[in-house]
Amino acid sequence: MYGLEACSLKKSDIRSLDYVVDRFFMKLFNTNNIGIIRSCQEHFCFKLPSNLLLARSKKLENCEFVRL
Repeated sequence: MYGLEACSLKKSDIRSLDYVVDRFFMKLFNTNNIGIIRSCQEHFCFKLPSNLLLARSKKLENCEFVRL
């Protein structure tokens, strides 16, 4: 995840990151129900990579760099 906000990623790349996280939760909680997975992620305040990348990209765009 580190540094990905500076890269231009396609939607399919970002969805593949979310897929890996969802599959991990499915194995962890031994269920295939995506509703249960989303509920667990919300309960544990876990953010998907797509949400994290969006927030980090906005933060990077708003950042002012000090120029020497």
